[in-house]
Amino acid sequence: MLSRSRCAYRTLGRSLSAVSQANNVLVRQSVAGLHVCSQLVYRNARPCEFQPSANVFHIRYFKTSAVHRDEVVTVKTPAFAESVSEGDVRWEKAVGDSVNEDEVVCEIETDKTSVQVPAPAAGVIEELLVPDGGKVETGMPLFKLRKGAVPAKAAPSPAVEAPAAAPPSPPPPSAPTAMPPVPAVPPKAAQSKPVSAIKPTAPAPVPLTSAGRGENRVKMNRMRLRIAQRLKEAQTTCAMLTTFNEVDMGNIQDMRKIHKDAFLKKHNIKLGFMSAFVKAAAYALTDQPAVNAVIDDATKEIVYRDYVDISVAVSTPKGLVVPVIRNVETMNFADIEKTINALGEKARNNQIAVEDMDGGTFTISNGGVFGSMFGTPIINPPQSAILGMHGIFDRPVAINGKVEIRSMMYVALTYDHRLVDGREAVTFLRKIKAVVEDPRVLLLDM
Repeated sequence: MLSRSRCAYRTLGRSLSAVSQANNVLVRQSVAGLHVCSQLVYRNARPCEFQPSANVFHIRYFKTSAVHRDEVVTVKTPAFAESVSEGDVRWEKAVGDSVNEDEVVCEIETDKTSVQVPAPAAGVIEELLVPDGGKVETGMPLFKLRKGAVPAKAAPSPAVEAPAAAPPSPPPPSAPTAMPPVPAVPPKAAQSKPVSAIKPTAPAPVPLTSAGRGENRVKMNRMRLRIAQRLKEAQTTCAMLTTFNEVDMGNIQDMRKIHKDAFLKKHNIKLGFMSAFVKAAAYALTDQPAVNAVIDDATKEIVYRDYVDISVAVSTPKGLVVPVIRNVETMNFADIEKTINALGEKARNNQIAVEDMDGGTFTISNGGVFGSMFGTPIINPPQSAILGMHGIFDRPVAINGKVEIRSMMYVALTYDHRLVDGREAVTFLRKIKAVVEDPRVLLLDM
């Protein structure tokens, strides 16, 4: 601590005792008639002497600001996309749970995707301001978080400590105040009745939820409700018609088998069949612009696009999402595979944003990954057509007058017959068939 003379210590006792609590103290002192050695003192360091000054007493000390622990903050609903106005809250944490910084506290399910709400800091959930499943809008308070707090440990149960406590001494006997118990009266014998007089009682009703026949009601989430609404709108608005064809997958399988290792080594991603169909669809949409167009019902106009943005349907535990691959006409197989892989990973991890699904001029749905053999897809409005892929199965087909076993896939094109005629739809599907069966068609531009 500060080195000083006994006289100066008596004179400055209270002031210097307060200063001694600081970490770093600079004292320059001189009292009238006394010359006192002043020092700059650091804890755990050697003092450094200064020359005394006359009739001046200065104290300068430093201290750092402490972090305000146990501060309660209110976390509000984050901003949604322009086309989303509200969502439903699904809580991941409860009151009293401890959370780390950026740990997900709840998810807000909107019409198109789910928005995760993380904790702004480590602490304990103080209060949930919205019930589970409640509706929220942008800026509404969600929950209160006590920063830096640690959940209190549960107090030991008194029942556990009871045996350890000494048994209380019995109270002193007192005069009886209660009436003596009345002896029980024996019940009367039941009057005998003839068997014919006894009416059979109705059997107990069987509960509706008997063993093995239970029911469980689950509220539909917003995404599923929105999907159902859009599909019904498509049936009501579009004049949907479906045309079919089959694709021989033998050549594309051979190409994949030959080049998959080199493709993986160069691009660090596997070569699949989806990139071939996406590229073939972009080529066919450029050749048949009506399939890439859309009807504007408000203005009664047909909107033609000079770009190709293909939506790829991805199944997630919460429902079907359709992230968009943009400007496919400028991509090669590697670019398409990388984009599909990135969007699919975001969708499965529930990190896909509304911006990833906005737009799209055409949709491809691959039911073949689930083993589908045949099906008719439904248009994804406001688009005008959708391509359905199905499973690859070995079937006998006629090749140059001979029956051969080939790997075949059925494909289906559902289109809005208000805009697309049958000739355009069939030509479009045959163009996809030609490109997938022989990718050299792309190089020759045929």
